[in-house]
Amino acid sequence: MLATTRSLTRKAMANAGSIAVGSQSSICCNSPSVIASCRVTVPSATTTRATYHPSTTFSRGFSTVPTDDGEDTKEEKGTSDTTPTPDKTTEDYASTSLPPPPPPPSATSKTVENELKKNLKPSEIVESLNRHIVGQHDAKRAVAIAMRNRWRRRQLSDELRKEVTPRNVLLVGPTGCGKTEVARRMAMLNDAPFIKVEATKFTEVGYHGRDVDQIIRDLMDVAMQLAKKQHTETFKEQAELMAEERILDILSGPSSDAAARGRDSFREMLRQGLLDEQEIEIDVPNNKPNQADVDQNNPQIVAISDMMQRFAGGGKKPPTERKKLPISEAKGVILEIELERLLETVDLKKSAVSAVEESGIVFIDEIDKICSPREGFSSRSADASAEGVQRDLLPLIEGTTINTKHGNVNTDYILFIASGAFHAVKVSDLLPELQGRLPIRVELAGLTEDDLYKILTEPVANLIRQQVELIGAEGVDLVFEDEAIREIARMAALLNKTVENIGARRLHTVLERIMENISYDAAELDEGAKVIVDKATVQDRLKDVTMKADVSRYIL
Repeated sequence: MLATTRSLTRKAMANAGSIAVGSQSSICCNSPSVIASCRVTVPSATTTRATYHPSTTFSRGFSTVPTDDGEDTKEEKGTSDTTPTPDKTTEDYASTSLPPPPPPPSATSKTVENELKKNLKPSEIVESLNRHIVGQHDAKRAVAIAMRNRWRRRQLSDELRKEVTPRNVLLVGPTGCGKTEVARRMAMLNDAPFIKVEATKFTEVGYHGRDVDQIIRDLMDVAMQLAKKQHTETFKEQAELMAEERILDILSGPSSDAAARGRDSFREMLRQGLLDEQEIEIDVPNNKPNQADVDQNNPQIVAISDMMQRFAGGGKKPPTERKKLPISEAKGVILEIELERLLETVDLKKSAVSAVEESGIVFIDEIDKICSPREGFSSRSADASAEGVQRDLLPLIEGTTINTKHGNVNTDYILFIASGAFHAVKVSDLLPELQGRLPIRVELAGLTEDDLYKILTEPVANLIRQQVELIGAEGVDLVFEDEAIREIARMAALLNKTVENIGARRLHTVLERIMENISYDAAELDEGAKVIVDKATVQDRLKDVTMKADVSRYIL
């Protein structure tokens, strides 16, 4: 009897049309004729029907399943159609000899993998810096070791971790040799809170201006943005699903058993982008600008302002306004709203404070500019941005507690990296206490002619490539001969020796002088034209500069 039932079922399904597993014909699930043709009644009281499973396209997702328990569908699925199924479900793998797909990686494995990506090995850090910075191997090694030690400290036990303090670094070298570029590339490599500040922007406590405590407050703002970004990536998939459900609620009403089929149809159309032009009405938060600007340098005023805003709100929901937007724009608005709701469940301030205290990095540039030469016994200076700032930096680097609008921050384990050219002063002119708090000193060498040539050719976004791509936007092919590039490096090194040593920045001056006429005339050239820069062109464009170089420094 069972064999007869299956035979009748196959014949009925063959006559009903190609509605088998893996059918590629485009059939709308809402069509009454399809639903009617999908039902076959057999004398054995076994009813077989085609049910719709939402998938990536409308042409997929039909499978034959029994209505009564106890019926085996393995043979029906195996013989219903010879066309292979493009997208197999878990049930399909259960009915075939193929092994099921591997399970998705667990949250623990993802966390470990992300942790390894964020904390590169010293050799990997140096390799990444080599792609953008030429030479200065000692400085790269010192920075890489300091960054890796931040991760090593977090692996220690709690008792020993409290005793391990960061080894702060002082980079000393002439201007234009790559000190600031090392810091800029560090910020791109590291996911830890990182901030670069200029020492000359701060004044001694009691004078008008920014005090050094503002460094930690700015670092906390960076950490808050970083914590929000990291949690946003965590909640993004969940928020996208919630945003999709909200749009479906607007299109088809609240989900129910009766409206499930139409809701699935809208879901497929929405994912395919067929409804992007459809307009819907949504409630958008009405962000009104602040009535008065608040001094962000004073944490007490900022805290009072935040408290007054909370009292003014009275615990009510933020005001919203109803707007009519196309679905393509409404997706982003609703996604932001859902993300904000999910982020309210996370203590961003706590995670940001912990990140700053355990992994924060501060790069203080131009530290030699707050140093005055020690002449005899009168070493005090009247400059408000000089020795007084050094004294204010002492407790900050040694370890203290700074009050910010996000909470109190302990600076005991923040890594400080300072740099300076020290042309007019020496490192020994710094306060002895400050020198002791920067124990690792790295000397950076000046750039030679060969280094300048490598800067023009080796980095990923070197100056030659930048000029070629800029002129290429006009449809003009710009070519630099190797002899011309070497002549540019030679002239830059000569000018650094005879006029003033400004390091790699001299290449900008020389290259812009050569490209002045080419950049001006490139828009008038025919598309596909070719411009060649040779050694003679370089010498011709720079002959006036080299002739006047010897006497320009003596003219008043």
